[in-house]
Formats: sequence, C-alpha cells, structure tokens
Amino acid sequence: MEACGNLVPGGSWELGMESGDIVSAGGLQGALRERRGLIFRIALDRMARWFPKNPRVEGVTTTLGLDLASERVWEALRFYEEVPSRPSAFLRLVLPTPRRSEGQKVQPGALIRCTYEGGSLVKRITVADRAHSLRFEVLEQRLGIENCISLGEGSYEIRERGRGCAVLLTTAYRGHLRPRFLWRPLERVLAHAVHRHILGGIGAGQDR
Repeated sequence: MEACGNLVPGGSWELGMESGDIVSAGGLQGALRERRGLIFRIALDRMARWFPKNPRVEGVTTTLGLDLASERVWEALRFYEEVPSRPSAFLRLVLPTPRRSEGQKVQPGALIRCTYEGGSLVKRITVADRAHSLRFEVLEQRLGIENCISLGEGSYEIRERGRGCAVLLTTAYRGHLRPRFLWRPLERVLAHAVHRHILGGIGAGQDR
C-alpha cells in the first residue's frame, strides 16, 4: 500500500526536567505531551499482552518524487532518528521521541544504534547499493510497544524518473493488536506518517 500527498518546494508526494529551574509554558506543555504519550503507550502495550503474537509480516510503502539526481538523494538519505525537525504531535504520542543514531549506514553489515527518549533500536545494514538501494533489518527493539508491533525490515529504493527520481520507503512489520481489520488501517496511517516525516526531511535538506 502506498500513500499520496504534497510536499513543496523541492519534491512532490506521489502514490506509491532539575529542581529550581524555571520552566516556560511551551516547555511545560511539551513535557506534558511527552508524559501523555508515555502513559498512552504503556496502556496500549499492556492491553496487547492479551493477544497472541501475529506471525504475518505486512508492508507499507510511501513514495516521494524529487527533481534531483539519484546521487544527491542518496547523500541526503536519513533514518527517522536523524531527521532534524521534531516529529508531529501524533508521532510523539504513539512512538517515543527519537534522539540520535550512531553507525555507518552505507556499509553492509554495519550496526546502527538508535536512541530514543526511553527506548532504543539496533539496525543492521543488509544492502547499500549507492544511489539505488539501502536496506536494513531490526535486530533489537526496545520502544515500549513490543506487544503491539514488531519491526522487521526497512528499505529505501531510488528509481530514476525523467529528469529526477522517486524514493520508495518501505517498512515491514508484524502487528499484534486485535482485531486486525480494525488495527491494520491505523498501523498504516502511523507508518505513512513516519515515512512522510523521513522523506520530508530528505526533500527539505535538498532545498537549502
């Protein structure tokens, strides 16, 4: 399943706290939102314990068209944890906030350690075909939502298209929440939101 939308300029979406500190109102609101997100994730993950693990792997793909050469797009590829802009309120509610990643993502076999607010991921690069394909698998997932969803593999595919190229970002996962007919569409909305955040960072980086 692929998503569509708009991104301007530079690209187009296509189918496919210390004691005694003075806290500002904005900072306090942000902290409250983070706390609400944590409570929400804990409650959802505890509910998911009642359901059996789902062995079926599902995939979601989002595509971004850019008026850029594939080499420039390759240089701009980022993981979710590397996008400089803050994730949306929706993403911060459902997922812990990403902080950073460490590792050589263009080296096959390299381990990428991703740090979140209260969580972590370890990814291993499986394919790094310059200006064409970047693939990875998730070896460790500690995000506090393991009973809800298990992340599997991810990939970035760069395909030449006219004078520019298209970037296809795919996430493979196993969703454990039941009933699946209810939760699957919500999981796809989440995956597309994550993809748009990542791909939007790529497009914005090339506009500077």
